[in-house]
Amino acid sequence: MIGFVLVALGGLTGALSRFGVQKLMPHSVLPVATLTVNILGSFLLGWIVGQGIQGNLYLFAATGFMGAFTTFSTLNVDLVKLIINKDNKTVLVYVISTYIGGLFSAAAGLFIGRLL
Repeated sequence: MIGFVLVALGGLTGALSRFGVQKLMPHSVLPVATLTVNILGSFLLGWIVGQGIQGNLYLFAATGFMGAFTTFSTLNVDLVKLIINKDNKTVLVYVISTYIGGLFSAAAGLFIGRLL
């Protein structure tokens, strides 16, 4: 039962944090807020795994917080909107930035997490 509570509390704080980032970031053609939370989220999740965090802290931070903070579904909706608007250059930049940036960010977080 404690696991469900920890995931729920992590999810609440992650969702509120994502909402805060979206409110702070300027709106532009490129979905900067979504890109930011996905890159930061990839790094943080890599760091959590690299640190070897397990148990209740993992449930709160990785499953709950990071699950709500990162926005894969929003990423896809943003991409569909850009495709519908035929903004092909922005689609390409966004896909490359998100996936390549996310991979490098996760790897960096994992590496740094293991060092500390």
